[in-house]
Amino acid sequence: MKKILFFLLASISMSAQKTEKIDLSKSIKDSKKTYKNFTVIDQRASPEIGAVQFHKDQVKIAFEKNAASDIKDWFTKYNKFGGGEQLVMVLEKINITEEKKDKFQIGKLDFRASTFIKKEDRYHFLYRKDTAATVSSRDTPYMAQSLAKKLALICADLFKDSYRTTPWEFSLSETELSNYEVLLTDKLDILKTDTLKDGVYKDSYSFFTHKPEPGFTLQTNDKGIVTKAINGEEKKPLRNFYAFVYNGIPYKVILVGYTEIFKNENGLFIEAKKEELFAEGTTSGVVIGAAAGGLVGGLIGAAIDLSATKKRRGIPGSEVVLDPLTGNYILPADFGKSK
Repeated sequence: MKKILFFLLASISMSAQKTEKIDLSKSIKDSKKTYKNFTVIDQRASPEIGAVQFHKDQVKIAFEKNAASDIKDWFTKYNKFGGGEQLVMVLEKINITEEKKDKFQIGKLDFRASTFIKKEDRYHFLYRKDTAATVSSRDTPYMAQSLAKKLALICADLFKDSYRTTPWEFSLSETELSNYEVLLTDKLDILKTDTLKDGVYKDSYSFFTHKPEPGFTLQTNDKGIVTKAINGEEKKPLRNFYAFVYNGIPYKVILVGYTEIFKNENGLFIEAKKEELFAEGTTSGVVIGAAAGGLVGGLIGAAIDLSATKKRRGIPGSEVVLDPLTGNYILPADFGKSK
């Protein structure tokens, strides 16, 4: 009788644990180049992702087989191997948790992965996603399905961002991949020097490696406001650049103009408000998630409003750290919220 009761309880427990499979079907084709090979290195402490509640059941979110195998099959479905370079993805974190409120639940996805180009047993950093997404049962009862879709979309975005990124010159051995952030950040000249080179920096990599665009000088208007970069007959607006240094002071190009870059023990940061970094209602081109205890947001290109730049001076904003590996904003947890 006890054996029958045990198997009955085990059967009930198994039936209550349902599984939502992660659908990796979105196209991730790189239309501009082919790769010699693709490898997934899974550095996560556990292959388990997590589960959320649906009515009285716990729904587990999982890959069809396992993360490394499924992601590689996904990549090879849309990309043919040929010549070129070897692409590597390092999975660092994929966790789904659930927070229960009085009358609803919030499901949270934490994701962290990076990509590298492998050349002669050395790994050159490309890009990373260190982000988060949440789903509330007040918006949809199918939280597991929504979180699985968000996970697939984040992975797809990581591939697409990696395709259009130039690999770093610095390289690492395979044993150093688990500590890549510390090792690469330690190589960045902008964090070590107190004397900065005047000029414009086309992207975050050139800025953090302290390599301004050759031949360009900065032009100001009669009020002393920097307006453009000039190289002979060539003139470029500041919005075409990530940052610039003028009279030894670094500035970050933002939505409403530019703002000074400061340095502390956490690295480089700016002081800004949400409306100064992101256009109202804009979602295209923005990456939002969790990193370093806050949120991450990508830069949005926009025309620079010089009058707004002047008006914003003296207006306090939140401390927004600049991610040295991607150039993205690391936003504090309460960024943009009314105090």
